[in-house]
Amino acid sequence: MTQGSPTAAPFDRAHLPYPVVLAAGWSACLLLIAGGGWLVGQAVGRLSVIIAPLAIAVLLAAMLRPMVDRIPERVPRAAAALVVVVGVLAVILAALAAVTTQLATGVPRMRDQISSGTDAALRWLEDGPLHLTADRLQEAVAQARTWIESNSEAVAAGAVQFGHTAVDAVAGVLICLVSLFFFLYHGEKLWEFFVRWLPRASREHVDTAFRRGWGSLGAYTRTQLTVAAINAAGVGLGALLLRVPFVIPIVVVVFLASFVPIVGTLVAGVIPTVLALVERGPAIAVAMLAIVVVVHQVESHVLQPLLMGHAVALHPLAVILVVTAGTYLFGVVGALFAVPVTAMANTVVRHLAARGGADGGSAARGGPDGGGSAGGGEDLGPGLVPGRDEVSGPDSAAHPAGDDDEVRLHDHDGETVPAEPAARTGGHAPR
Repeated sequence: MTQGSPTAAPFDRAHLPYPVVLAAGWSACLLLIAGGGWLVGQAVGRLSVIIAPLAIAVLLAAMLRPMVDRIPERVPRAAAALVVVVGVLAVILAALAAVTTQLATGVPRMRDQISSGTDAALRWLEDGPLHLTADRLQEAVAQARTWIESNSEAVAAGAVQFGHTAVDAVAGVLICLVSLFFFLYHGEKLWEFFVRWLPRASREHVDTAFRRGWGSLGAYTRTQLTVAAINAAGVGLGALLLRVPFVIPIVVVVFLASFVPIVGTLVAGVIPTVLALVERGPAIAVAMLAIVVVVHQVESHVLQPLLMGHAVALHPLAVILVVTAGTYLFGVVGALFAVPVTAMANTVVRHLAARGGADGGSAARGGPDGGGSAGGGEDLGPGLVPGRDEVSGPDSAAHPAGDDDEVRLHDHDGETVPAEPAARTGGHAPR
């Protein structure tokens, strides 16, 4: 007989130290999260033509919904939403018309000033504190011309790409306006459709958390609108007093850039500073830069703490980090949406975590449901959260009381009661 080969002992996880097992588990979870995030980022990048207009429409809907809600009850919801959308479109077209008119009248005159302004700037660089020699300046200008000539094909390709981008922008504007109308008109129904796909046990928690997140998003957008208007007024007034050209385009650019908190105004301030340097000389350019810095400091140390601090609970360092990350990952769109997405996610996660702890405490005390009532820990009676009493209102006809898919509420005694009919803010069918 031949002696059989020895068999390997079966693997026993108990032989591994617990820290190794814990680290392996966390590593696997982090890898899965990173992989999922990468896939989502790739999908967002490929579908940015659709996703970016939809995201802008969501921000505008959060900002403009109170205006729709204030329109009298006798006006149909669809008409109210249409009036608001048309009003937004009229404001945008008026701003574009003002910018185009000033550019059309100012550019021809600006051409005559560019040559003299450039010569004055070169003299300042040569005779000013930098003490750059004429040879070095001429060498830099020659290098710039050589680069332009050697990259003429790339410049032409960029012009073609700009044409495609313009077409995409027009399509994006149409998608944004149509989506904004339906978000204002049927936003409640769209949200309820999503909630019904969730497990029945988690519907109320998720619904309440995201309604609070929606409230934070609306507060953020309206507050940032105020901050952007103040920044644009400050920089525009300074440009007007210093007689810097193209005041209206400067105001529009600063207003739009201010929706990127803290850094947007400072970056947009480069445009009036350069215009002041070319048109009015170095001294006026320095004064314009000082005005931009003052406006930026007022935003960072006065407006953000006083106004934004009441809207969203985000530290300024967190704002800078998420804006940087959003810009690196998704460019201008990422910079625009980094803070509102973070603010909404912060509200949702904190509320879900608080409700989870409250439910755990209710279960330990032997709550009525064995796992705590839906309102355990933090009693949210109907209507306490904005729009909370509208959950089942819009579809009350299609989903009568007792339907398994109906999202139900809890009164202050923990007794389940159906939601009351939706009010003006319900986004329900035409009245």
